[in-house]
Amino acid sequence: MKVDILGCGVDMVDMAGALEKVETFINAGTPHHVITLNAEIIYRAQNEPKLKKVINSAHLVTPDGAGVVWASRRLGKPLQERVTGIDLTTELAGKASQKGWKLFLYGAAPGVADEAAENLKKQHPGLQVAGTSHGYRKPEEMPDLIAEIKKAGPHILLVALGAPRQEYWIREHLQETGVPVSIGVGGSFDVLAGRVERAPVWAQKAGLEWAYRLVKQPSRFKRMLALPKFALKVINYNFKKR
Repeated sequence: MKVDILGCGVDMVDMAGALEKVETFINAGTPHHVITLNAEIIYRAQNEPKLKKVINSAHLVTPDGAGVVWASRRLGKPLQERVTGIDLTTELAGKASQKGWKLFLYGAAPGVADEAAENLKKQHPGLQVAGTSHGYRKPEEMPDLIAEIKKAGPHILLVALGAPRQEYWIREHLQETGVPVSIGVGGSFDVLAGRVERAPVWAQKAGLEWAYRLVKQPSRFKRMLALPKFALKVINYNFKKR
């Protein structure tokens, strides 16, 4: 089941449900696109039909952020919890170490994916990382990158190019890479590599992770303006539906 948030379908799954879906996709062996969707991208999709189409064509869309969970409650179809890119990545790494699934990390600045991979392997002994690549590959280098990914044969491709660039990239190359599960994970590699500090657990549970990130990175202020605009749109959308 999905909840329709401003025309974007979000799957009504918690973390356990998302992990179960991913395992089903891997067992199927065919390419699947997973999006961890936040309020900022839903708001952007209102004026970007191509992005909305990509979101609604994904095989799994999880609620990444307190804003999405709040919106679902306002619309009468409450989501149980956030399933963020960073949390899904760490949970999948643990499961992959047990199941023998291989990961490929693509994105972030040079060296970051390597550091993230090493830290994941330390946290999850037995985890297989089939390959890594930074996110500054030029368009003419894409055929080589696709070849690297196909040769590595991962079960899960984690793409950290920032949203929505990563969603467009995955959609464009989904069939070409042939990876069973491709997920856009935003800035997760920076956190996993230890280059960016994540909000304390209390802030995460209180739905204030966005505020913590804003304090740490004031340059995000302009982007954060999408949040109150998103909230107003949801309220108006709900009013019209009634």
